[in-house]
Amino acid sequence: MTPPARQPSTSQGAPTVAICIVTYNDADDLSACLEAIVAQPHRPLQLIIVDCDSADESVAIAEAFDCDDLRSGRIVKQVHALGTNRGFAGGMNFAFAQTEAPYVLTLNADVSLGADYIVRLLARAGVSGGSGGEVGAVTGRLVRPSEPGQARRLDACGMYLTRQWRHLDRGSAEIDEGQYAVAEQVFAGTGAATLYLRRALDDVAVDGEIFAEPFHSYREDAELGFRLQGRGWRTLYEPAAGAVHRRSVGSGQRRGVAAAINRSSLKNRYLLRIYHQSVGNFWRTLPWTLSRDLLALGWVLLAERSSLGAYAWLWRHRRDCWRRRRYIQQRRTHPQFIEQWFRRPAMPLE
Repeated sequence: MTPPARQPSTSQGAPTVAICIVTYNDADDLSACLEAIVAQPHRPLQLIIVDCDSADESVAIAEAFDCDDLRSGRIVKQVHALGTNRGFAGGMNFAFAQTEAPYVLTLNADVSLGADYIVRLLARAGVSGGSGGEVGAVTGRLVRPSEPGQARRLDACGMYLTRQWRHLDRGSAEIDEGQYAVAEQVFAGTGAATLYLRRALDDVAVDGEIFAEPFHSYREDAELGFRLQGRGWRTLYEPAAGAVHRRSVGSGQRRGVAAAINRSSLKNRYLLRIYHQSVGNFWRTLPWTLSRDLLALGWVLLAERSSLGAYAWLWRHRRDCWRRRRYIQQRRTHPQFIEQWFRRPAMPLE
């Protein structure tokens, strides 16, 4: 279906926003995602779709998608079929390399943006983050699709940390009763639908990588959040920007998930701490992290032996892990920004 033309509401000279989508067997969701993008009033837009070796019609759908704004040049579309699965991190990095836009929106194919999502995030990006530091990212209020007769549930209202070194989406799976209605500072935004200032992304890149490619998929958005906070870049939450996210994998859903996904998730849990945990934080959080680590090891030994490869991967790549850690730690300018998020889920803007 070709979306109807919509007159852009932004003024001449508005900043270009690059929307980056990484697809992997997303044919069922992609058309609705693209239609919601075209319905956004902001122009100009760059639409960069990177496919990681899908076995379905994802590439064909992306290439065939058309609308008046694409023909007029108000939206510029690129489709890249990589022919290999570089994961969300590698696919996004490839997409970033195709654009010089000052703002980049990372978007999952299973997300349908609400009206004015981009306009509202851009407006919030111009507001001070408070307590020093520039705004580096802005995220919105994501909800899950609801069936008739069922209560709508929240999906993500910004990300927060726990003393177990878990990173969780605020409001995840809660019934939507209008909570999280105030704009706040949060630790990070989900990679499913977060707007980043390109200058911030370039500032925190490691070896030219914006998303850490050793993560491949899962937890890479949290890892980027640590680097942004460590360099003094704030992430804001804008509740007026709404979107629907049909999340396929969530917290606590290890059973029934592909072994490779569980193995990657376990590996990435430790990579987060190797890259970002300070010595002081190690001792302050040890009672919580140690108990979680022991439970994870017991689970893997008794019920999920397919994930043992995560520990082997960490050992084989230990030198590169520590090299990256040294680089990240040496470039930190605001370590206190990270520590504060282990004590609170959000902070006021001012």
